[in-house]
Amino acid sequence: MLSSMVSNILLCQFLIFVLFYAGVESSPCKPRAYGDHNIVCVCDESYCDELSLVPEVASNQAALYETNKSGARFQSSVLNFSKSADPGFPVLSVNRSDIYQFILGFGGAFTDATGINIKSVTPQLQKKIMSSYFSKTGLEYNMGRIPIASCDFSTKAYSYDDVPGDFNLTYFKLSKEDFTYKIPFIKEAMNLVKEDLVLFGTPWSAPGWMKTNNAMNGKGGIKGNPGGKYYKTWANYLVRFLEEYHANNITLWGLTLQNEPTDGCIVNFPFQAMCFPPDLQRDFLKLDFGPALTKAGFTPDNLRLMIGDDNRVILPKWADVILSDPDAAQYVSGIAFHWYLEDLFPHKLLDITQKKYPSLFFLPTEASTGSYPWEFPKSDLGNWNRGERYAHDIIQDLLNWSIGWIDWNLVLDMQGGPNWVSNFVDAPIIVNVGTNEFYKQPMYYALAHFSKCLPRGSYRIGLEVSSSLHSAFPFFLGSEFNVAAFQTPENKVVVIAVNRKNVSVRLAVYDNLKGYLNITVSPNSIQRDAYEDPLYNKLDEQEDAKRRIVSLNLAMLSIKVLD
Repeated sequence: MLSSMVSNILLCQFLIFVLFYAGVESSPCKPRAYGDHNIVCVCDESYCDELSLVPEVASNQAALYETNKSGARFQSSVLNFSKSADPGFPVLSVNRSDIYQFILGFGGAFTDATGINIKSVTPQLQKKIMSSYFSKTGLEYNMGRIPIASCDFSTKAYSYDDVPGDFNLTYFKLSKEDFTYKIPFIKEAMNLVKEDLVLFGTPWSAPGWMKTNNAMNGKGGIKGNPGGKYYKTWANYLVRFLEEYHANNITLWGLTLQNEPTDGCIVNFPFQAMCFPPDLQRDFLKLDFGPALTKAGFTPDNLRLMIGDDNRVILPKWADVILSDPDAAQYVSGIAFHWYLEDLFPHKLLDITQKKYPSLFFLPTEASTGSYPWEFPKSDLGNWNRGERYAHDIIQDLLNWSIGWIDWNLVLDMQGGPNWVSNFVDAPIIVNVGTNEFYKQPMYYALAHFSKCLPRGSYRIGLEVSSSLHSAFPFFLGSEFNVAAFQTPENKVVVIAVNRKNVSVRLAVYDNLKGYLNITVSPNSIQRDAYEDPLYNKLDEQEDAKRRIVSLNLAMLSIKVLD
């Protein structure tokens, strides 16, 4: 297990390695095993591990952090630059002149279940859970997703206006769940993060009386046609949500148009959903929602509207249908997507879509393990494979233009709920009310290698094979080894590698100003490695212009939450 820091490069390894400028953890994992290689880190009132980064290393060194199947959890070590690569090592060269997308952030969803589970433990543990996610000694999350009214991870189906025929939304009001399970923890997170907490909302369903099946679940969509009174009421309903949260001192950065809009097209779909095909979304945007947003003072300059929010299978077709109409496209800033069925629909679909719509950003907005019918138990303590799947998906998303990664529930119970239709899943943090403990899963540490290494304003840069093994390199590493490089706002180079192989991978990272880092990536591990960038103050005009473009894009998307 490696975890080291360099003056200019950062390595993180969890089946990943990342070169990063970090140091040692301030307190290590207190492990508990649940079978072979299934290890959680236990937190209670007296102790919880912390993840701290130390920003100083020697100029000829790099820090490496590693999480692996054998039990390492964000453990650090130090690597020295050398003048040559070890014989036979494939060499990866950092290329700062190749600049791709910026990184906006990482986070999870403030579901009712999350709030219920946090409130189920003592106040001391509540603080440790929130700190584990949002503080400097935790994952340093800086984004969050908010379900608009209820979803399956609620204890019942509810909306903000259950009065049939209330087209003026006279009876619209936030629910007790908002004030008990969402808003308090959102505000606590806002106080913990070191920068603005970027928040976006997602609707699961309109109130039943607005829908063709008169129910929030099952097969059904909005009654009538875009431009009609039901669609206009739904548009105003979403605007009211934005306004009510703002009145409670929570300003949203964005909205997705509809959670998994294909779900509500399925007969007997069990939980909140709404069938919303792309042609109806297109017309709703230009006839109803776009004008309603504009009238209320929301524009693409202060609210980022995202289409999609379903699995990658819908891309690029849905984007083509919606964005082919300029009157609808003018309101769209980005494309959201989920990870489910991730092995069937390749990440390459993101690259294909980005080439067609390069001005839009791409954001993965939901992921969870244990969601498939054949996965048992739903909450599987210490399951290494689930952490490995997270790591693989995150790095693949980042290699295909994503600006961050948003997990599903922040906290679940030992069953993987609560969930009103028993659609239980897993989460990075699981609470055990009976013992007044919570457990950090391998998924938690997989996320750490990204969320702690890639602060807002980082951007992906080139990493090229530059050895005699060039032609054999893809075969040598195969699909079970992924690596990516980034530049941070603090002028660090970060290299992240995910090794899903059962054997070690040996390679060298080359920087033309620093030399070679000879690295052994452990089997089934995640590594992160970082070092300072000596080129930062020696940029030529062309590269400086590229960086200014990246900064401009970031400024356009990172709306100040308190404005």
